[in-house]
Amino acid sequence: MEEGFRIIATGGTFDKLYDEIRGELTFKESHLPRILRQCRISDPVSLEIPLSVDSLLMNEDQRLAIAQCCVKSPQRRIIVVHGTDTMVRTANVVAQCDAPKDHVIVFTGAMVPYSLENSDAVFNLGCAFASSQLLPNGVYIAMSGRIFRYDQVEKNRTIGVFEGPSIRS
Repeated sequence: MEEGFRIIATGGTFDKLYDEIRGELTFKESHLPRILRQCRISDPVSLEIPLSVDSLLMNEDQRLAIAQCCVKSPQRRIIVVHGTDTMVRTANVVAQCDAPKDHVIVFTGAMVPYSLENSDAVFNLGCAFASSQLLPNGVYIAMSGRIFRYDQVEKNRTIGVFEGPSIRS
C-alpha cells in the first residue's frame, strides 16, 4: 500500500456553490484543492473526483462506482466526501465490497457548504483525516467531531446531526 491519503469526492453539500443567477446551490468545481492547501496537510494526498452530485440524486450504480474507487485505492487511508442525506446508504454499499478488509474508509461531508459562512466542512474533513490514521480497517462516518461505525449511525434530519454510539478508545 502507498503512504498518504486518497480523497474520493462525490459532491454533496460540501462542494456546493450558490449560483446567484439561478438562486440555487449548484456544483462548479471542488473546493478540496483549496481546503487541502489551507489545512497544510503534509502527507501525500491523492484527490479523485468520480462524480459531483447531490446525494439525494445518487443512484446505485454511482454508489457501486464509489465502492470500486475504494477497492482500487493504492492508499490504505481513504476519505469519501459525500452528501449527508444518503452518506450512510453509500457507506453500507462500500462496507459490502472487499475494500474494508484492507483500508480505513472514513465518510464525511458538511451540513453547510464550504462556500458559505459557518460551514462545518473543514472541521469535518480534519476529523476524517485524524480518525483515518487512528482507526482499524473498516468503514466509518466522521461528522461534527464524532466517529461512528457505518452500521450504527443515522442522520437526525430534525436537528441536523448524526446520531449513534461514537467510537471511543
